[in-house]
Amino acid sequence: MELLDPTVEQPQQAIDFAPRPKALAGKRVALIENTKYNSDRLLEKIGDILKKEQGIAEWKIFHKHNSSVPAHKEVIDEVKAAYDLMVAGVGD
Repeated sequence: MELLDPTVEQPQQAIDFAPRPKALAGKRVALIENTKYNSDRLLEKIGDILKKEQGIAEWKIFHKHNSSVPAHKEVIDEVKAAYDLMVAGVGD
């Protein structure tokens, strides 16, 4: 009997993370929820905490079409144009 291994060793690849702001005061924050149960409620709480404790200027929740797809182009374009950073949230 011959056994075949269908797996392939993946090459290691370094991932560069987006630069993080030194402070959040005065920043505009986009909160992107994935449509799962309570994700919007969780992000609302996060937005309120960021405003109260970190002094962000504003926050706004954006909604994806569903949890299994990336945010649609209109959301991405608005976030890029009008917000300093974003938080993606999930629920369940």
